[in-house]
Amino acid sequence: MKLISKKRLKRFLLLLLGFFVITIISVLSIDYYVSKQTSEKIYTQVNKIPPNKVGLLLGTSKYLSSGHINLYYKYRIEAATKLYRSGKIKFILISGDNGSKSYNEPELMKQDLIENNIPEANIFLDYAGFRTLDSVLRAQKIFGQNTFTVISQEFHNERALYLAQYFNIEAVAFNAKDVKLNYGLKTQLREKLARCKMMLDLLFKVEPKYLGDPIKIE
Repeated sequence: MKLISKKRLKRFLLLLLGFFVITIISVLSIDYYVSKQTSEKIYTQVNKIPPNKVGLLLGTSKYLSSGHINLYYKYRIEAATKLYRSGKIKFILISGDNGSKSYNEPELMKQDLIENNIPEANIFLDYAGFRTLDSVLRAQKIFGQNTFTVISQEFHNERALYLAQYFNIEAVAFNAKDVKLNYGLKTQLREKLARCKMMLDLLFKVEPKYLGDPIKIE
């Protein structure tokens, strides 16, 4: 077997480096673009956010693999409760993953909201919010909402709002408290890749995994 010449090896390594650099630049550019496009629709203060009929609470797991409470979850519950008590939303649509009988994000969030004295009649559940794209589009297509308030952490809100803008949905977002960098570093890095995946989904016109019959929120 012939050994690869130094010249060919060098050319290969340069091509590999070039591909790596272009990939990094592309990921960072998409990340920046999504943040820039949505910055004017994101709020951190309750008294400044415009009121909406529905708050779209994006689901996440309640517990970490260690058994400890997931702070992303805890802070989203607190944010949704704050908006409701302030009269900024009348109903809460919880959209999350219920992919199996033993895993039900919307139901757990519902129970915690009820414990915060939010009436059960004002809480609606979307069990098929497997991805942010599904959550946003189902809020429009299944639950009939063309205007709503997204509730999650800032990085997640930016992606959800970008999707809403793409599909001509008049949405704003309220930032739940974020976590410390060392706690959420892996999530933050994964978010940058999720934004690239989102762009591909939009390019190839990916639809929600499930749709179904309309559900009226009132």
